[in-house]
Amino acid sequence: MSDRTGGAVGPTHGELPMQFLGEENPGVAPERARFHVIPAPIERTVSYGGGTARGPEAILVASEQMELFDGMDVPLDRGIFTWPPVPVEGDTQTVFAALQEAVARALRLGEMVPVVLGGEHAITLPCVRAVLEVLDAPIGIVQFDAHGDLRDRYHDDPYSHASVMRRCLDLGVPIHSVGVRALSPDDLQIRRERPDMVSFQDAIDVVPSGVSAVTLPDDFPELVYLTFDVDGLDPSVISATGTPEPGGLGWYQALSMVASVAAQRRIVAFDVVELAPVAGRHADDFAAARLVYQIMGIIARSRGW
Repeated sequence: MSDRTGGAVGPTHGELPMQFLGEENPGVAPERARFHVIPAPIERTVSYGGGTARGPEAILVASEQMELFDGMDVPLDRGIFTWPPVPVEGDTQTVFAALQEAVARALRLGEMVPVVLGGEHAITLPCVRAVLEVLDAPIGIVQFDAHGDLRDRYHDDPYSHASVMRRCLDLGVPIHSVGVRALSPDDLQIRRERPDMVSFQDAIDVVPSGVSAVTLPDDFPELVYLTFDVDGLDPSVISATGTPEPGGLGWYQALSMVASVAAQRRIVAFDVVELAPVAGRHADDFAAARLVYQIMGIIARSRGW
């Protein structure tokens, strides 16, 4: 389902998806896979550059070209199962409900980690709802992002990608953001009003000085949902995203910071969102796929798998 001459095209609902890592992945039964890849080609509220609906398949296509050793070991050895894409027909709540159930289904299998491929950042909300539903325990969100995403609504939509962290906050979930460098008045207001629930290490605080560790509040929950908007990275790493901002995290810095989170807490699910593939620019798709795989490896090692 890819156009090899013009870049990735959107998945067709009803067709079987390609596997993450393609033919390199021997395939295992869902109950034997530690990582459950869930493509979520949802794009409804993007506000500048579009194309995030093509992100999941672009990541899957690029993953076919990756080497399996991640620098320390082979995350594939823990088992990676790829589910069909989440259906995107219907209104927002219908689509969100389908994604929530897909994430919950993976979590119900036991010590498995859902890996959601976006799609726009709004998808994080139903994923977080699924984690709360199934694990029935306090969780925190660690957000890698260029933007605060704490607006109450954007373009009069409370479920906009620019409001996703605000909606998660409404669920009572604390947020620690990393790499933010573009803030709206709403973002600033919430930060000032809710320091008990919103903490941050902005790009200006970590990039110039090369900080490689995440400093979580002492009372931050043990269970963590990790959301990684690719615009958290500097555009020199990934520029194929709707609203790239200069001055972002470097590749190794970002991976070190993810590893720092995994060393302090238990990452129970994660997403990688907002890749908007550009035809012919394979480096961005490949970097996003590699990011997904590297995070899998970090989690596997932190869990002793």
